[in-house]
Amino acid sequence: MEINFRTKEESNRIQEENFLKLSPVERIYSFLQLIYFFKDFPSQTEDENKNFIIVIKDAKHTMG
Repeated sequence: MEINFRTKEESNRIQEENFLKLSPVERIYSFLQLIYFFKDFPSQTEDENKNFIIVIKDAKHTMG
């Protein structure tokens, strides 16, 4: 195991560079692995409803 001491900006830059080195398919798989890793991560919300709603408003279809 290697420990590196970096600034937040430097760490973010290195992570971004490593991510951009991946092929588009590898990027998708990396994203899916991240989602899977965080699926059981504890959150502060106690909402039982696991769904979310996307609302797109424009001039023609505004409600109310």
